[in-house]
Amino acid sequence: MPFTTSAPVAASRPVEILLVDDNPTDVLLAREAFARGKVANRLHFAEDGEKALAFLRREGGFANAPGVDIVLLDLNMPRKGGREVLAELKADPQLSEIPVVIVTGSPFEGEVLKAYNLDVDCYITKPIDLAQFMKVVRSIPDFQITIMTGRRIRKDHV
Repeated sequence: MPFTTSAPVAASRPVEILLVDDNPTDVLLAREAFARGKVANRLHFAEDGEKALAFLRREGGFANAPGVDIVLLDLNMPRKGGREVLAELKADPQLSEIPVVIVTGSPFEGEVLKAYNLDVDCYITKPIDLAQFMKVVRSIPDFQITIMTGRRIRKDHV
């Protein structure tokens, strides 16, 4: 079941982040990394693609879910994988402008090309050691700030 955790909130609105990953260890690492981050954020979790899409579309038990500023998406998950989620997001006019970052353990060039062909905004291979993973995860809110000031800014956040 998806859950939410919040970092300390600064004066501005926190960045709403949806992490879609079925690996509990990666979820715990992400929670820790974002809690220590310099950007105010609210981190939401979904352990599979079906729950992620329901959250983003505010369906079922997610009717009160917040709008999401960025999706961090693992590729290999049960029920509905990251590739399918990415394709559905980019095909949905209501969701297509949400930046999506693939965060996966798959460094294969073919996977990277498939993701970029589906209009992913960034592709990050999960490092193996904790320190490197924390460094990568902490860098993502800075990436989001860049995205929000560029061509990908969501119209409902203006």
